Amino acid sequence: MFKIARVTGIVGTCLALCLSSDLKSLSVVTEVSAGGASEVSYFQLETNLLYSFLPEVTRMARKFTHISALLQYINLSLTCMCEAWEEILMQMDSRLTKFVQEKNTTTSVQDEFMHLLLWGKASAELQTLLMNQLTVKGLKKLGQSIESSYSSIQKLVISHLQSGSESLLYHLSELKGMASWKQKYEPLGLDAAGIEDAITAVGSFILKANELLQVIDSSMKNFKAFFRWLYVAMLRMTEDHVLPELNKMTQKDITFVAEFLTEHFNEAPDLYNRKGKYFNVEKVGQYLKDEDDDLVSPPNTEGNQWYDFLQNSSHLKESPLLFPYYPRKSLHFVKRRMENIIDQCLQKPADVIGKSMNQAICIPLYRDARSQDSTRRLFKFPFLWNNKTSNLHYLLFTILEDSLHKMCILRRHTDISQSVSNGLTAIKFGSFTYATTEKVRRSTYSCLDAQFYDDETVTVVLKDTIGREGRDRLLVQLPLSLVYNCEDSAEYQFTGTYSTRLDEQCAAIPTRTMHFEKHWRLLESMKAQYVAGNGFRKVSCVLSSNLRHVRVFEMDIDDEWELDESSDEEEEGSNKPVKIKEEVLSESEAENQPAGAALAPEIVIKVEKLDPELDS
Repeated sequence: MFKIARVTGIVGTCLALCLSSDLKSLSVVTEVSAGGASEVSYFQLETNLLYSFLPEVTRMARKFTHISALLQYINLSLTCMCEAWEEILMQMDSRLTKFVQEKNTTTSVQDEFMHLLLWGKASAELQTLLMNQLTVKGLKKLGQSIESSYSSIQKLVISHLQSGSESLLYHLSELKGMASWKQKYEPLGLDAAGIEDAITAVGSFILKANELLQVIDSSMKNFKAFFRWLYVAMLRMTEDHVLPELNKMTQKDITFVAEFLTEHFNEAPDLYNRKGKYFNVEKVGQYLKDEDDDLVSPPNTEGNQWYDFLQNSSHLKESPLLFPYYPRKSLHFVKRRMENIIDQCLQKPADVIGKSMNQAICIPLYRDARSQDSTRRLFKFPFLWNNKTSNLHYLLFTILEDSLHKMCILRRHTDISQSVSNGLTAIKFGSFTYATTEKVRRSTYSCLDAQFYDDETVTVVLKDTIGREGRDRLLVQLPLSLVYNCEDSAEYQFTGTYSTRLDEQCAAIPTRTMHFEKHWRLLESMKAQYVAGNGFRKVSCVLSSNLRHVRVFEMDIDDEWELDESSDEEEEGSNKPVKIKEEVLSESEAENQPAGAALAPEIVIKVEKLDPELDS
């Protein structure tokens, strides 16, 4: 995937980031570790270049996506081609090499086979090779394997590799046309000259793919004629019956086999020093090897009038209209070269756009001394959200105060030049009223996790610090309309400074105490720790602390928020959640599992409705 922007100048590990929908700013949360603890900070970057060239950035990103997908498609096609090529195809080379090493005569392998072709008789050593090592059955199997493998590779080249390369050439040509419109795309870093180099590299890859097709077509014809002749010759050696249709061999067929033997059965001592074999009868596999070495048997360009004409013409040889040709390189080598050139030319926009981003705001949030593994860090605060309607960035995080994690909400306008009231607010959860008995549950609550459910609601998981185990976790829907109340907004203004770490000035952070009569639920028999909400799908998921139990809640059931007393009592009597999967491990069993067992856990999932809390 090609980058649109590479942001530099911000130190630390990125914990969260969010690009505003209007592309005016980018919010980033980073963590810098030092002395066994980590300091978490919030940055807001100005991205005016993206905002000013939004249509152009969109078109460029769409082209980058097409190009990235096509490169992946070509890679997958080439992988399938390598899988279609089988090691059995190398048997002919290895058997002939062994024959050269073991034979006692001075006659060459080519002469041995030519003698068999012309006179129909084989020497004792060649007959031993054919009957004991290759065998009639093995020769037939080898011929079938070559035909099947070559046909599969040929289809992959025609149907996928060529079509993918031509589509890639089309999108790069369109991108070059965009880059030529300098008024629109030069500020974004599109370089027409670099894209032209990428187009040339794709053209070279297409030429190499066509060359492979020619080699496959030629090899299939050669092997088919050669194996048919050799199969009949071996049947005669064993005095088996030869079918009349196999016995027919014209002078043209004999000439064809003779040319095949002349071209492929010459011993090559230099090849033995490089590859450990004297022959390279099978020529397709060398194109599919991912190595920098030259081809063992490159195509013969002698006598090619067009090739000679190009080599003798200095003007055409350097013409940008002709794609360069690499006759001695493999398909993999040309593909890697193409990928590197495309990657280089499409990295420039990321550098240009990244350098245009300016850091506008830096707010040190808190110092975190908790040690957490990387897996659980994925579920942890802070959490960023972009409200597309009001063009606001929201940041949810917790600050440790009096052994409790208090949830804070920081909000900034996506336009750096504009401010917003109640930019920083802390939330304290006070009491929860039961729907059936109207009893009020008061305690001290610590925020474990929170995420935005939609633009207007935050889903929170709380821990009752004095509640008994199994009844100390709560799931709460927090409406932002209660947090940002216009009537008393002046009373909840942050009086501190954003240049000092926020956890060092907790007293200056305005705190709202929230009381709930509905939109909450007690999470029984579950050590809930993490939450994820989706307002579009109307569900929230709660994950246990050991990452082994998941509960899914249907959230938007309006007719059940205002239940009467009788329905509450009925629900209390038969509160049976629908189980997607039967529970295999209880919570206590899961806690006692060894550390290694957590790598492949049994996940238990329950689906429930988020009704008002019931007293039991």
